[in-house]
Amino acid sequence: MADVIIRQAEPNDAADIFEIEKLCFPDPWSMDSISFELEENPRAFYVVAEHSGKVVGYAGLWWIEDEGHITNVAVKPGFRNRKIAEGIIDTLIEHTSAEGIKHYTLEVRRSNEAAIGLYEKFGFAVEGVRKGYYRFEKEDALIMWRHEE
Repeated sequence: MADVIIRQAEPNDAADIFEIEKLCFPDPWSMDSISFELEENPRAFYVVAEHSGKVVGYAGLWWIEDEGHITNVAVKPGFRNRKIAEGIIDTLIEHTSAEGIKHYTLEVRRSNEAAIGLYEKFGFAVEGVRKGYYRFEKEDALIMWRHEE
């Protein structure tokens, strides 16, 4: 991952994030939603991973008091299995925990074993299930939490 830079996302990253959304998710966020997150949502915090000047991954979080709801984590196909997602999550947590977030939550597809394993590395544990959360596949989401001591 030495050739990857992880930084706070900027409004001009919206198009790259949107492209990754379309590649990674069957129900991607719209360009308008992503632009709103980066430009107008005071509770949103996003980071991107850059390789050779191109955005290849990102993660977003909604900041609610001392909780952080991780909205999406995605790495462009062809750049996976390089610890980029790990670096993104580490940066997201490092920055926001220093600013006061004590609890993190996210939803993950029950079938996404790779993501579940990654989140467990960061101390996330399953604390609930949302039945049929992913509407196109009618797949359940596991609700995972990480609590700072």
